[in-house]
Amino acid sequence: MFFVRQGPLWFRMTTGVLVAWGLIGCFMCLQQVRLGADAMGHATTYDRALYAALPGWYDPLFAVVVLTGLIGAVLLFMRRASARPFLIASLVAMIVQFGWLFASTDIVAHKGASETLVFPIVIVAVAAFTLWLVGHARQKGWAV
Repeated sequence: MFFVRQGPLWFRMTTGVLVAWGLIGCFMCLQQVRLGADAMGHATTYDRALYAALPGWYDPLFAVVVLTGLIGAVLLFMRRASARPFLIASLVAMIVQFGWLFASTDIVAHKGASETLVFPIVIVAVAAFTLWLVGHARQKGWAV
């Protein structure tokens, strides 16, 4: 009975990793707000111009993405199905954020697809997986 209520070890470990992932995302958001284009290391002239051209809502949207994702991950770690709306909000905000970046700038043409698309695809995949995991946990009775 304890196993069913708590969920299997892989579920608890996975949700723990997802909380760590959310904390890293919050740190990266703070770094971007604090350091701007230099958040990922030495910034090129292009990076500085791109960051300077971001709309005023871009950093606050990034904060929404990571904070709602972290809250959702913590709730899932606590086995709460109420994680779902937070994870949906995070994924939607993430799609808006990345969608605007790739549709409204020349970053892919300037830096190349392999440098600019891989990590955002991984981030969206992790978010989608986390959202799926909430439903799976709910079906199995691990999240209430």
